[in-house]
Amino acid sequence: MSRDTGDNLDRNTSGNLPMATVLDAYLSRRSVVRGSLGAAIAMIAGTGLSGCFDSGGGSSHKPTPPVEPEKPKLKLGFNSIAGSRTDACVVADGYSAYVLAPWGTPLNSAGNPWKSDGTNTAADQANAMGMHHDGMHFFPINGSSDDGLLAINFEYIDADALHPAGPTVDGSGKRPAEEVRKEINAHGAGVVRLSKVNGRWQVVDNDPLNRRFTTATLMDLAGPLRGSDHVKTVFSNTGTQARGTNNNCGNGFTPWGTYLTCEENWPGIFVNTSGAVPDDQRRIGVSTSKGNYAWESAAGDASEVDGEFTRFILDPTGATATDDYRNEASTYGYIVEIDPYDASTRAVKRTALGRFRHEGCCPALPVAGKPVVFYMGDDSNNEYLYKFVSTALWDTADANPSNRLATGAKYMDDGKLYVARFDADGSGHWLLLDVATTTKAGTTLGALYTDLPGIILNTRGAADALGATPMDRPEWTTVNPLNGDVYLTLTNNSKRTPATVDNANPRGPNKHGHIIRWHDSDDHLTFTWDIFVFGANAAGSADINRSGLTELNQFASPDGMSFDSRGILWFQTDNGESTLTDYTNDQMLAVIPTDLVDASGKQVPINAQNQVDLRRFFVGPNGCEVTGIAFTPDNKSIFVNIQHPENWPSTDVATSVTPAGTTVRPRASTVVIQRNDGGEIGV
Repeated sequence: MSRDTGDNLDRNTSGNLPMATVLDAYLSRRSVVRGSLGAAIAMIAGTGLSGCFDSGGGSSHKPTPPVEPEKPKLKLGFNSIAGSRTDACVVADGYSAYVLAPWGTPLNSAGNPWKSDGTNTAADQANAMGMHHDGMHFFPINGSSDDGLLAINFEYIDADALHPAGPTVDGSGKRPAEEVRKEINAHGAGVVRLSKVNGRWQVVDNDPLNRRFTTATLMDLAGPLRGSDHVKTVFSNTGTQARGTNNNCGNGFTPWGTYLTCEENWPGIFVNTSGAVPDDQRRIGVSTSKGNYAWESAAGDASEVDGEFTRFILDPTGATATDDYRNEASTYGYIVEIDPYDASTRAVKRTALGRFRHEGCCPALPVAGKPVVFYMGDDSNNEYLYKFVSTALWDTADANPSNRLATGAKYMDDGKLYVARFDADGSGHWLLLDVATTTKAGTTLGALYTDLPGIILNTRGAADALGATPMDRPEWTTVNPLNGDVYLTLTNNSKRTPATVDNANPRGPNKHGHIIRWHDSDDHLTFTWDIFVFGANAAGSADINRSGLTELNQFASPDGMSFDSRGILWFQTDNGESTLTDYTNDQMLAVIPTDLVDASGKQVPINAQNQVDLRRFFVGPNGCEVTGIAFTPDNKSIFVNIQHPENWPSTDVATSVTPAGTTVRPRASTVVIQRNDGGEIGV
């Protein structure tokens, strides 16, 4: 989630056991003297939980694998760079960075070229790259590393940059319909064909696979909520279709070659002023006064078609749900599957994976004969980590199916949804969200929400009832391809207090964030975990700088994150902590977790002894968030996104500083990074 979106409110009133309580219990179990902060920090951030992670990442309860000849370890081949505060990108020595497909780049001949005065129309925007690039994934054409499709999210808008002189509102508080349509069309996701020509990547104009998905695009509903009374509206009386996707932040992909885009801060586009707000809308944060962009104010415009603006008003006005839009918000909050290789298909909302503010959706390593698993964070203060486990078992023949969305239905429409509870002893439990599951109050989820569709609609409330662990804004998940360990960024939590800390979220308030990791049991019911790294400023106290970071790798608010195919972990920041924003703009760092081991070969977290192996690789321009990561199969190109820059880019060379005295209309952009000698990135 960008720090410029969302309201940063804590809507979790469940009273579930906080991490501080868990931490106390954990330390007590280890007979650590409570007054010894140094011992406590060593226990958590040093080697205290490393027994859960050996160099192969397996649980200590698993059989010892056969000894294989040791392979040379992969090592980072660049030096950490200093922080930067300029209107330009900075990258490690030996690399180049170029601007690619910025906001407004036409995808087909139906859209006019981008205009620097902001006068492009709503129709232009519907056929061009959207605003504020975020999560993305590269899909190769025929396995190529020089030709492929970039599926990409467009999280939100900067109305001041989108329109010639910012947004307008008339004397009665109404927004012009054309402006609202342009804003709607700047949200969503897209697929764009890229090709490398003479060593430089470029957009393939008018490629038949280029397309956009906006907040108005027709989509199908699938899974438990399809056809349910919860999602029936005047637009879709059968509850089988929805219009659009919005606030698409983190992303995912599937083993069968489709893209997953995640709906995060979507509640802000709706408003319910009826005074009778349903529990699901209240718990997820639907406004009771005004939408984020006041799109609802254009309702009733003479040009309105099929309630395109009225649908953002959730007040019941008809006799039943099929007479109004009271259920429109129930069609949002899901994982959306897109087949990037087939432009004739519609996007599908996979409701079985829960309804909340989805940040990412990363698959576990697929194993033949085992379920397909996805990990997801709910990016708000004190929300939860979720996991979906398919009923169908993975068939390797499905890796290249003739119908990718049908394969998606096979693995994503039927399965079990779990929420995580982190325990004080370094273990954890996955709590099943199902009708028969007993709540902490002694009733069942079925008694609270009737059926599975009711549970899915109220995913947050169901997780509250089971006693899941409130986390410090759980964002992106990623899986280590070398051992299956799962990593989660916890960006920060200004609402956590010292009285509500726990072992998995041990700082309150948590201004810097941290990255947690775990390894699942074979039955998917339990896991072992530790904290991989704590964000901090290098000059922070021992309680703050628990990982021993220095100026060359200090960071705060980890956000976007992904492993490449070699096992290098790349993560990005969305920082608002002043000591670090005074030092550097947002950044991307890299580390190889399997290289961090103790004398016995057990994996350990980042600490003062090994922190040099965490290195700053890239820094973005002033005002930006660095977000989104994608790799070509050969790892010779890495794509990152620059969101909401202040005064950039002035050229297509990302590292060019905008000249002093020059003001440009800022454009979110993808930046492609390559090694000058043509080698693999990072090594």
